[in-house]
Order: sequence, then structure tokens, then C-alpha cells
Amino acid sequence: MPPAPAFKPHAMDAAEWDARVKLAACYRMVARLGMDDLIYNHISLRVPGHEGQFLLNPYGLLFEEITASSLVKIDIDGRKLDDSPYDINRAAFVIHAAIHKTGHDAACVLHTHSDASVAVSGQEEGLLPLSQFAMRFYRRQAFHDYEGVAIDLDEQARLVADLGPHKVMLMRNHGILTIGRTPGEAFMLLYYFERAARIQLDMQAACASGIKLVLPPHEVCEKAARQFWELQGDILVPGEREWPALMRQLDRADPGYRS
Repeated sequence: MPPAPAFKPHAMDAAEWDARVKLAACYRMVARLGMDDLIYNHISLRVPGHEGQFLLNPYGLLFEEITASSLVKIDIDGRKLDDSPYDINRAAFVIHAAIHKTGHDAACVLHTHSDASVAVSGQEEGLLPLSQFAMRFYRRQAFHDYEGVAIDLDEQARLVADLGPHKVMLMRNHGILTIGRTPGEAFMLLYYFERAARIQLDMQAACASGIKLVLPPHEVCEKAARQFWELQGDILVPGEREWPALMRQLDRADPGYRS
């Protein structure tokens, strides 16, 4: 496998380069938190100002290797739009193109097989309101039943229908999909969901000793969810506060993603 190319693809404008840097940062952050899956999984981002174009990871690179210049630009039919030496994952195209083709508020689409999210995806009710992390997703998580590896185009319509207006979808027995207006929003939704899922699994494991779980009443769960999604008090869109700090942390650790 050749190293990630150290050149800017042709026909690059400032907005696209900025998008590439932020998307590459998102890949690195997922890897730093151990939520990647070798060369698999994928995060896409629409190319600003270019309808029907989005960026995906080069198939064969680890998330920790991805740079702004190595990202592959494709259209919604899966055609490469630059001279990248890399291919893209077929499942990545099927899943991400399906959502980017809709009017959904989906500039960034993030899909992982993060352990806790996969474990919760196989539970009938998905994520339970067992922690404050989970309240954001109370009755605000979609579900898509497992159909095998997502390489069939006819699955696209069902993916979109199951997602509906939601920003988070559990792909049963498979993984999680988060949607953001920015890479920061998609990443933070993944982060908070994964934290909630890990807490849920820890609590459920403790049930083996005979303890009983306590779930807040519906009214309280709904109140908390509305606080998050309606940005009440000093709550902001996920990533608006956290993302700049995470970028600074990444720059201190390894600014190579910017190349």
C-alpha cells in the first residue's frame, strides 16, 4: 500500500481544502479514541459549493494515516472526481451516497463499528435512558435492520426511510450512523452515544449481581432530551464548543493530518 499522497489534488479551492482538513481531523479523532476499525468504517463530508460531491476515506488507509490530501472526492454515483490512486469502500458509497442525495441536514455522515454502539444496536430498545449522556437520544434514535454487508443499491431507500429526521441511527447488529452539519457535530454525537452505550452495558452487567436498574420517568427523560435538542440554557450544538479544543489537542499531538 503506497503512503498517503503528499499533494493537493487539482482544482482545489479554499473552502474544499478547509473541509478536507476538518474531515481528516475527524478521522484522526475517531482513531485516537479507539472507535475505528482498521481500514474499515467511513466518514463523509459534502464538498462546499459543489452539489452532489463528497469526500471519503481512501480504502486501505488506517484512520490514523488519513490526511487532507489523501481524501477521495466522488459524486453521488460513485465516480472519482480527482486523480487519487485509491479506491473507495463499496459499502461506504452505498450508505453515504444514500443520505447525501436527500435533503437531510447531512453535510457530514459518520459510520463506525464502535464496540459499545454495536452491542447496544442488538438490543430491542437500543440506547436506554440510564445516564445523562443517554438523555440526548431519548426517543431520538432511528433503527435500521441488518441486511448483510451494505453493498446493494436497493438498500439505500430503506436506509433513508429508516433514518427519517433523526441525526443518529443504530444499524442493527452492525454499527452506528451519526449525522452532522459539520464533522464536529457528527463526531460529538458519536462520542456522547458511545459514552452512554458503555455506561448502559456496565449497568446491565451489574444486573448479574441482582441489582435493579433505575430509569427516570418519561417526563424527565423528555425534558432532558428537549433541553439538548432545543439548545436551552447555555447548551450549544454538539461540537461548537468541543471541536476547536479537540483540534488544538490534535495539532499538539500530530498536525500531520493537515498535509
